[in-house]
Amino acid sequence: MKSALWMALALVLTAIAPAGARDLAEIKATGTIRIATEGATPPFNYFEGEKLTGFDVDLGSAVAEKLGLKVEWVTLAFDGLLVGLDHDRYDIVVAGHGITPERQKAVDFSTPYVCSGAAIVAKEGGARTVADLAGKMVGVQVGTTYLTAVRDVPGVKEVKTFPKDTDALQNLVSGRTDVWISDKLTALTAAEKAPDAKLQIGDLLYEERYGMAFKKGNDTLRDAVDAAVRDMLADGGYKRISEHYFKQDIRCP
Repeated sequence: MKSALWMALALVLTAIAPAGARDLAEIKATGTIRIATEGATPPFNYFEGEKLTGFDVDLGSAVAEKLGLKVEWVTLAFDGLLVGLDHDRYDIVVAGHGITPERQKAVDFSTPYVCSGAAIVAKEGGARTVADLAGKMVGVQVGTTYLTAVRDVPGVKEVKTFPKDTDALQNLVSGRTDVWISDKLTALTAAEKAPDAKLQIGDLLYEERYGMAFKKGNDTLRDAVDAAVRDMLADGGYKRISEHYFKQDIRCP
């Protein structure tokens, strides 16, 4: 009787427990991998009309192709991406997440797929260095390592947060903030696309390595993705995608 009761309870708990992350075999069985990104950080991931595109999107799609899979893309706010991964809403996140010890407690990361850094961006004649941030109003996207870093800079007048990196940029352009802290590659692209904004790219607060994120312990999927990226680094596929969006190879040395 006791064993029957425990068996019944186990069946109930199994029924109400959330499904675990899909491993590589389970994904291959369906033929489709679910990849999440933000869709609001050009040139990494953004929409052209209704089409999702960008470096992260092209790279993620190429990785899926190497694995013999189709892609179902999911987009949502940056600060919710890793939470959704933990809840098994998708299999992988490709959205330029900096690899930090704090994030590594929550998710597993691929081998770094981009090396970049947090740039100090202002209008011409504005702040260039960390010391220049004293007394300035700084705009930054929520959920980013940039926000954590700029809050540790002494003397900053105010840190204004925005749901999207593009919102933080527009507030700098419109003069509502003095400085925008963002990825240097994103900033360089913004300056090139909008020369009339007269954006000035200053020093880096720090250098950073970006990783694709996986549910903790999903080693088979992570290892397969790492292998696919290594193949692309070797066969020129990575370089072609990188140069299309950045006019340079942004792989880690």
